[in-house]
Amino acid sequence: MSPRHAPTADAWWRRAVVYQVYIRSFADGDGDGIGDIAGIRSRLPYLRDLGADAIWITPWYPSPMADGGYDVADYRGVDPLFGSIEEADELIREAHDLGLRVILDIVPNHTSAAHPWFVEALAAGPGSAARARYVFRDGRGADGGEPPTGWGSVFGGGAWTRVTEADGQPGQWYLHLFAPEQPDLEWDNPEVRAAFEDILRTWFERGVDGFRIDVASGLVKDHASPEPPPPPHGVPSYVVAGDPLSDQEGVHEIYRAWRRVADGQAPPRILLGEVHASSPARVARYLRPDELHGAFNFHFLRSPWDAARLRAVIDETLASHAAVGAAPTWVLSNHDETRQVTRYGRPFTGIRERLLDDGQPVDEALGTRRARAAVLLLLGLPGSAYLYQGEELGLPEVEDLPEAALRDPVWTRSGHAIRGRDGCRVPLPWSGTAPPFGFGPPGSTPWLPPPASWAERSLEAQSEDPGSMLALYRRALALRNGHPGLAGETFAWLPAPDGVLLFERDDGLRCAVNLSGAPVPLPASRTTLLRSDAADAGDPDALPPDAAAWYLDR
Repeated sequence: MSPRHAPTADAWWRRAVVYQVYIRSFADGDGDGIGDIAGIRSRLPYLRDLGADAIWITPWYPSPMADGGYDVADYRGVDPLFGSIEEADELIREAHDLGLRVILDIVPNHTSAAHPWFVEALAAGPGSAARARYVFRDGRGADGGEPPTGWGSVFGGGAWTRVTEADGQPGQWYLHLFAPEQPDLEWDNPEVRAAFEDILRTWFERGVDGFRIDVASGLVKDHASPEPPPPPHGVPSYVVAGDPLSDQEGVHEIYRAWRRVADGQAPPRILLGEVHASSPARVARYLRPDELHGAFNFHFLRSPWDAARLRAVIDETLASHAAVGAAPTWVLSNHDETRQVTRYGRPFTGIRERLLDDGQPVDEALGTRRARAAVLLLLGLPGSAYLYQGEELGLPEVEDLPEAALRDPVWTRSGHAIRGRDGCRVPLPWSGTAPPFGFGPPGSTPWLPPPASWAERSLEAQSEDPGSMLALYRRALALRNGHPGLAGETFAWLPAPDGVLLFERDDGLRCAVNLSGAPVPLPASRTTLLRSDAADAGDPDALPPDAAAWYLDR
């Protein structure tokens, strides 16, 4: 099979390895217990040596931190909690000196309630130009006391909050798909569109190489549409076809304008979308040549550990992306999802609502074996790969955080029924045998408490262990970046037993992943490049269950 689209010299993003830095939990440079720009700068050589091509940094803008920084009060600055604008400039320069590109998060669906625009909107009153920047509506009922629609917040509860007007009387309602502290912007407003295009230019001028767009599919709402029916049990509403709050046709016009801004830079910059849609084909519509460069592959991330399901997602992804000339992305985790070591160790191995995971048993050893195999699948596929901080250490989800430590607004909005996302955001263990495990200076206290067991999972503890998860990632990334078999975009399935994924890339390189319940033989003529399991633990000519291998067979 010939390559679908040969990448050009400047299309680095088509096969890049992008490492996500959740800034609060990556590295703490000043000892206040919260990760910061100084911490990231101190670890840039590590990220370069690991094999990353770029880093994506979660929001560092000024914010009241109602949602970990995804409630932005000033899109052009840096919150003092994380550092200064001068430190941000230095980080960008130092990353570039090391050959790393820098991608920032941008949050266009909503601002903070502390943003000057929203403060002005509350003071200005109904019908004002200030309120027209947000989604304000009159309530239903004789006295306007019922919300305009029955829409629910992603974080739990209703999606509308009523304001008190300047005269002290109950007034209009404003929309917030997330927390009340995150009012949604009105993207039909030309002023909103112009402001965000200017924000893009501001950071591009500072040297940023691109943006990851938060809630990229949710900016445009269909206010005329009937309220959607409840989604199937365990399926988030924003991935259901026909949702009036997501994946509306009008959103594409916004990204065509953003693409013109990105393409107008020298060199051109990139745009990556957090796109939740009902199918890979719907996602690919955001990746047409005049829109986004990439979108996170949530269908792959959410797939259960099942060969048929994974193959179907891979096929749909490759076909839909090829139709628009886009490179696929592959991802196993991020700051919103259960870490794969825990997810793959459960009886149900796909993504679903976290409430449904409570009490499910976790076989961490099984989850670790599957996570090791999954990364060879991920990195063996053509396209770009996105890694979430700490997955290279094999970190599990921390599901026993003290309730008093929980910070995710989901915990409060759900009436303490859903613990939220804090378990995948626990600060990284870098070194030492006790907290803070090198996350911050000795004696500092991380903002979320890391488990004592993480002493065995720290970067320092794994660095000299050839069988560690870290060693596997380092070898896999070195091969991905250096072996000609993984350099292009060629891909072809090969015949394989039930429950086994087997495909070939360039130069005779093959990837085999055994998701069946029995060992499968490997070709005697092969040259093994890398295995996810310990080859000397059993038959060296067979691949055991929940294992993967890269090999040459010529």
